Amino acid sequence: MKLVAGIPDTTEYRLDMTVRPKPARPNEIVRLTFEVFDPWKDRPVDKFSVVHEKLFHAFIVSRDLQFFLHDHPTWENGVFRDDIAFPKPGMYRVLGDFYPEAASPQLIADTIFVAGTERPAAPLTPDYAAKNADNMKVELSMPSEPVTGVTAQMRFLLSPSDGLEKYLSAWGHMLAVSDDLIDMMHTHPIISDGSPQMQFGLVFPRARTYRIWVQFQRNGIVNTVHFDVAVKAAEPIVSN
Repeated sequence: MKLVAGIPDTTEYRLDMTVRPKPARPNEIVRLTFEVFDPWKDRPVDKFSVVHEKLFHAFIVSRDLQFFLHDHPTWENGVFRDDIAFPKPGMYRVLGDFYPEAASPQLIADTIFVAGTERPAAPLTPDYAAKNADNMKVELSMPSEPVTGVTAQMRFLLSPSDGLEKYLSAWGHMLAVSDDLIDMMHTHPIISDGSPQMQFGLVFPRARTYRIWVQFQRNGIVNTVHFDVAVKAAEPIVSN
């Protein structure tokens, strides 16, 4: 990442997303266009810092949390563009992750509706079972039950231990989404050195069940698995 002198402004930028053709229909290619505007004079932004090898990361999940995509729209003529086919009707949430030059990193979410009848989503229940991906097994352990407002330690063990590689300049990527799709958080390991053990730290804002997608690369293949983590409300502090 390019270092910029001074303290970046933390004001949230505006992200406009358009869908063409509209409405989107299942299994038909649509073009998503993302345009970024500054928060002071509402001018289009055309300079961005590269983060993890890309100018823009887009995460897309369906309301039932069965569909997940981590993609990278391309910069063309002052906007970011991405072509995608949504697999089924219903609501999808899109998280844009980008870094305007000389500003602060931005995480901004938006919503897309795909035409058709949407089936009701099954409620999430905790799922900590080991997962087999394309060419690795991923195990999750947590030393304590996650609670709101406290950094949860999520430890992952990957096997086999050979052939592990960085994916987009990081040993792992995580997207956490609440079961009501309000909270969407993208993060990377806080402890990782190329070994099969690594740790993520995440502060959950609310007492919900969260679907956690993690991505690790081995021998050129990106492995994506998910776990469902139940988060409890923190105990209130009682003063004497």
